[in-house]
Formats: sequence, C-alpha cells, structure tokens
Amino acid sequence: MILPAEKELRAVLARFAQARIEHDVRPTGCTSRALEDVTYTLCVMTGARTAEQALLTADTLLAKYAGRTSVSREDETLAA
Repeated sequence: MILPAEKELRAVLARFAQARIEHDVRPTGCTSRALEDVTYTLCVMTGARTAEQALLTADTLLAKYAGRTSVSREDETLAA
C-alpha cells in the first residue's frame, strides 16, 4: 500500500467527520451521497474495505506520523 501524505489523510478525515455530522443532523440524498463519496475516498487511501477499518488504519498512520523523528522539507516550509 502506498502511504498517504499526512496532510491529505487529515483533510479526508475532516471531510468524513463533516459529512457524517451533516448526514446525522439532516439526512438527505445529498448528504448520503457526500458521505458515501468521502467514505470511499478514505477506504481507498487506507486500503480498507469498511469505514471502521479505514478509521482504525488512519489512526495508526497518524500515530506513526506523530512519532517520526525527521522533518520533511515541506514541514520546514510550513513552519516558517
């Protein structure tokens, strides 16, 4: 599996959370499609078959990212 960039993974997780909230508050066909779309994207990114597996994998990946010791060139640029 190709590991997703941390920034991209966090962005998809944020989209997933927003879609989940919107669908739970006011379920419509539009919110359902948005949730299905972002769930599919999250599953593809993490190599998972279900949303639950994708979220667990994303948590594991984020923990690995948090534990890294080197700073990438992109991180240095953003921190400046």
